[in-house]
Amino acid sequence: MDDFIVSARKYRPATFDTVVGQDHITTTLKNAIRTKTLAQAFLFTGPRGVGKTTCARIFAKTINCLNLDENIEPCNACESCLSFNRSASFNIFELDAASNSSVNDIRNLVDQVRIPPQSVQYKVYIIDEVHMLSQMAFNAFLKTLEEPPLYAKFILATTEKHKIIPTILSRCQIYDFKRITVRDIAKYLAYVANEEGVIAEPEALQVIAHKADGAMRDALSIFDQLVSFTGKELNYKLVVNHLNVLDYDYYFKITDFLLSNNIYDTLLLFNKVIESGFDGQHFISGLGAHFRDLLVCTDDKTVDLLEVGEKIKDLYLEQSARCTPTFLINGLDIIQKTDFNYKTSSSKRLHIEIALMQLASINETLSADKKAVLSTDKVEDKNEPIVIPSTPKPQKTLPTTASTQKPAYYQSVTKEKKEITKTKPPQVSETLKLPYIPTTISIKDEVIEKDDGQENEEAENFDFESEEFLNAKTIQTNQLLQVWNDFATKISDANPNLYSTLVSTNPEIEENFIITFEVHNALQEHELNRKKNELVAHLRNELDNPFIQLKILLNTTNVQTRPYKPDEIYQHMLAKNPIVADLKQKFGLSLEY
Repeated sequence: MDDFIVSARKYRPATFDTVVGQDHITTTLKNAIRTKTLAQAFLFTGPRGVGKTTCARIFAKTINCLNLDENIEPCNACESCLSFNRSASFNIFELDAASNSSVNDIRNLVDQVRIPPQSVQYKVYIIDEVHMLSQMAFNAFLKTLEEPPLYAKFILATTEKHKIIPTILSRCQIYDFKRITVRDIAKYLAYVANEEGVIAEPEALQVIAHKADGAMRDALSIFDQLVSFTGKELNYKLVVNHLNVLDYDYYFKITDFLLSNNIYDTLLLFNKVIESGFDGQHFISGLGAHFRDLLVCTDDKTVDLLEVGEKIKDLYLEQSARCTPTFLINGLDIIQKTDFNYKTSSSKRLHIEIALMQLASINETLSADKKAVLSTDKVEDKNEPIVIPSTPKPQKTLPTTASTQKPAYYQSVTKEKKEITKTKPPQVSETLKLPYIPTTISIKDEVIEKDDGQENEEAENFDFESEEFLNAKTIQTNQLLQVWNDFATKISDANPNLYSTLVSTNPEIEENFIITFEVHNALQEHELNRKKNELVAHLRNELDNPFIQLKILLNTTNVQTRPYKPDEIYQHMLAKNPIVADLKQKFGLSLEY
């Protein structure tokens, strides 16, 4: 029985040209060898199974080859190449830093560096998983790495570059290896299957390539495992079942249900997926990938981004023709939010089912929005141009009823009405410009406010002999005070100054339903005038009397001011109690300023 060698070792690349998916690395290394511009230290970093150690070995073998060909590839015939192929080279050393991470191991390595190579030009040290070295080992390695002998070359390999100290990184040329594409992995698997005499469907190899997640070593290991399970034939169904991968058919079917707004069949199919042992998050993330693939198929420019076999590709193209980009983008948004919140959800299955219901309702929502837009467009088409008529002069009218319905006098005469009566008929223009609203009070505004108050008083010259006026409801003083204080409370937060003014003095009722209110300075008068219309409307509405008028009286003569200065306080105390003067004289007191 022949000893079995796993495919990852048996088909390991032996030259730069056979390295898969790392052309940017191999081309750079070959050019450095051709021009003889080799650094003393290299750092190969990237995901697992992408060829870091393989490239390091090929590089070490190539720079020591005695008969390089024109393509900068080793000859595999000289003594150096043959000894390397037998793993018996005395000039190429491999060190696993995971098991040799101590400072003593690095010191032994530094001692070996002093010995020159035998019969070749370079002595190469390959240190794998270099990030596993201890802090002391890194420090012991720094000087040698910075200034090694001319014949010494160091190749460091790691999957976690961020764990390497910056002083090591600064001494190395860094080469970043990338994940191998699904297309390249599937192509190489087809080559291996042909060499091994295995009949493999392209779709089956695509599934293996997707499962490997960019690592060729993982793909070859999965390939060996499946060949052991199925024999010399790999088909799509067997591979999907063995790898516990959700079949493409599920996603195609569920997308068809979503497109037809079929919620019930969607939930039944999801239940089948759960019963098959698949996790809900695995399903929803796979559905997101399916929607993404459908989206790239909607345009010929992006079809090449689809990494599937030809048969599956035809299915994607057929289904994408029935999907709109809006449906797919909205669906991806729902799927992304569902996937993000899956782990924190207390009812994970319901969480997925709600997302599926939302996905099944996307087309209905889009159709409803489209109908609404179309109906709006029709209405706009039927609308005739708006012609603004000239403003008629307002006529003074009196209310016809006194009690059942509140007459129009409850609504105070506003500025807008006054502007309509005063301004000329507006002209139709293409654009409507909003008036400038100043943020500060100017003298002009104050004059306008006063003029408005005078116009209001002139506009409210009622017919005092009319039947409606004579039958109007009488105003009681206690009712007036209550309504007045209610209004003050209502505006207290927005205008505390006006609140203080309103509660400082009680309003008084005069004849003909005229209410007078006394203020003591121009600022109070100005603030009250600004709210006068609103206050009058409040009084008329609450007191059920449309004939109420408000008259503001400015009285600055009998204003009582609080004493603030020391002499004012003294005079105030003296007026209340004359004995204070005797105390001052008896004890020799004086005022402090």
